Amino acid sequence: MSSSNETRTKPAIADDYVRMLVLETDEQHPDDHRERGSFGDVFDSLFKEAGQGHDPPLGVETVMRFVVEEKGGSVPTIEEMENVHAILITGSMYDAHGDEPWILKLVDLIQVLWQKCPDFRFSGVCFGHQILCRALGAKIDSTPDSKWELAHTPIQLTPIGARLFNNPKGGVIHLHQMHQDHVVHPPSSSTTHLLPEQHDRDIHVWGASQTTEVQGVYIRGRLFTTQGHLGFDKDMVHRQIEMRLEAGSIDREKDQEQLESAQRTAEWEHDGVVVAGAILRFFHGDDDEI
Repeated sequence: MSSSNETRTKPAIADDYVRMLVLETDEQHPDDHRERGSFGDVFDSLFKEAGQGHDPPLGVETVMRFVVEEKGGSVPTIEEMENVHAILITGSMYDAHGDEPWILKLVDLIQVLWQKCPDFRFSGVCFGHQILCRALGAKIDSTPDSKWELAHTPIQLTPIGARLFNNPKGGVIHLHQMHQDHVVHPPSSSTTHLLPEQHDRDIHVWGASQTTEVQGVYIRGRLFTTQGHLGFDKDMVHRQIEMRLEAGSIDREKDQEQLESAQRTAEWEHDGVVVAGAILRFFHGDDDEI
């Protein structure tokens, strides 16, 4: 599988559409890449499916950019962001609290865009969720006892979360997880000058799981993140676990309980399309009253 800093675009087939830039922060497992394409391709398919469920149907144009510079990618400059007003940052095996040059460049880009482009809307998944919160001053650290959260996981919604996801039954949604780090506390005016104190009341955690209190952050018109992986299917779950076992980040003995749970639940139905639909409405401006 080759990577490059080429920007690829998958056009929308609709008059009314959202144009989103997907910053790919890792490569797929080779088998997943062969079957489903890059992470950007996965999100393109998922958001186009969610767009068909929008009322009325909404098109999606996806621009994709691989940004891991040590693997041939490049982080875009602000000058390259012309005609882009919605960005989604993917998951990654890299640490969002790391100091690799491309990660620091990405943090800087987020901060510059946040300050200079007030109409820009940001979303991120797992690593993307964490790096966006880091750029806004939040602390990223290991989960309590460095416990992995893997595969199918229930997320209890807050009142804001229930509204964002159209009040699902029981106030719960389910997503696949694949992380050992988490956002300790959501960003606020106390963590960054980019968030004025008067806006603190507009910063919301939309859900929590047993392991992770900050499953996502929502700021009206600016930010909508998710720790869970809306684009994963059972094969991706199994292969992502395999990659982490090979890398030594998951320990077969220490993490046995989480591994067994993941093997059991990877095939369970989850709410990826529901979450994609909510982020798509956020990009489109449909839920700006929430």
